[in-house]
Amino acid sequence: MSTETVREAELLENTAAESWRGMMVGGVVVAVLGILAVVFPFVTGVSLSILLGAALVVGSLVHLASAFSGPGWKGFVVQGLLAVVYAVAGISLMANPVVGLATLTVLVAAFLFVDGIFEIVMGVRIRPEKSWGSLVISGLLALVLAGLVWASFPSSAAWAVGLLFGVNLLFTGISMVFVAMGGREAARTTTKPPEAEPRGA
Repeated sequence: MSTETVREAELLENTAAESWRGMMVGGVVVAVLGILAVVFPFVTGVSLSILLGAALVVGSLVHLASAFSGPGWKGFVVQGLLAVVYAVAGISLMANPVVGLATLTVLVAAFLFVDGIFEIVMGVRIRPEKSWGSLVISGLLALVLAGLVWASFPSSAAWAVGLLFGVNLLFTGISMVFVAMGGREAARTTTKPPEAEPRGA
């Protein structure tokens, strides 16, 4: 075995080891954040509302810069109007995040409704396939969840966004941990020394 081949093998081993360890740590952190978000859904929802407001303010600055750098007065007017709209929406969310949280809750309910309809239609269209049932069930669950959020609105604004975001983070973190465990097994298999061939073979 040449020196170059040995170096490539060592590099592959180090990369695999670092990759699964980093993903494992990241998955645990994301899962813990998800649990905190589930335990404190209102705080999480308000924080998301403030973050969305800050993102809109940044978008306003981007549109404002585009207005002054773009060619023509028509582009200036359009970008300037977008900058104003983004700034008003962002500042409003940051000034009163609870109202913004209610708006986000309505958007979440609408998203779940549309997503549920889409998944049911897709499941019915691919009905000969084995996975069509899981799509339909997922769509029905999304519709039920959308109905629960909408039926309990506006009280659902206190928990819906934060809870759903936390659950999503939790499942994402768990999936990252499982992927990292698979990567660990693959790294161990890759770095396992080959068995010595019997003499006289």
